[in-house]
Amino acid sequence: MQELGAFIGEWTMSVTIPEAPQGRVLFEWMPGERFLIERWDIPHPDAPDGVAIMGHDEGRGTLLQHYFDSRGVARVYDMGLEDGVWTLSRTRPDFSPLKFWQRFEGRFGDDGRTIEGAWEISHDEGATWELDFQIAFAKVA
Repeated sequence: MQELGAFIGEWTMSVTIPEAPQGRVLFEWMPGERFLIERWDIPHPDAPDGVAIMGHDEGRGTLLQHYFDSRGVARVYDMGLEDGVWTLSRTRPDFSPLKFWQRFEGRFGDDGRTIEGAWEISHDEGATWELDFQIAFAKVA
């Protein structure tokens, strides 16, 4: 779980949605430091506020992110964090119907205070992927 410590703190978040203002993201440990809680808000109607809980799933032997947002969407993403690259992917049904596949890749900057990433979407089970939106995080505190 030590690798998740790179997220701890407050971050700004910028997304490539037209006229979207900068948002705020807070990463903090759940008591016991076994799970990481991510809370975000961005004041734009096309960008939902939400919370995610990240941690190691012993049954799968991988990291998972459980995602919940203000639209009522709940999803589970397979998660990776290796060599400064954060990945998320959703390719099977979970709490929500699987109408499309999603994946994210974000790269931590050399100083660990920025993350540059992009979400991609596939409507044909991963045969082709297209950019959904880009996202950038900058650590504030």
